Amino acid sequence: MALNLNKNLKLYYSIKEVAEMFNLNESTLRFWETEFPYLKPKTVGPNKVRQYAEKDIEQIRLIHNLVKVRGFKLAAAKKIINANRDGADRKAEVLSRLIDVRDNLQALKRELDGLQ
Repeated sequence: MALNLNKNLKLYYSIKEVAEMFNLNESTLRFWETEFPYLKPKTVGPNKVRQYAEKDIEQIRLIHNLVKVRGFKLAAAKKIINANRDGADRKAEVLSRLIDVRDNLQALKRELDGLQ
């Protein structure tokens, strides 16, 4: 059996880790949990510590794309997600890839400018 080096070995992320991934406040994530009923991280222990799985992070990525990147209001983001969940997911994924490509191209340009 071949070792899959791309597999993410971490099952759960803390609210702090997720907030840092998206450059958000922890309170924003808590608020989104109240506004988007399908965003429900697992809670453990007497202090109800939130643990976000990959599926939760994908939900946050979609909401973040609609609200923070594309500038939709929360009500509009809810409508978009409810009306066309698959289309919204695909658009968020494509946008994320395009941003990565842009960042890589900008890094290459800086390197080439440094050679001249």
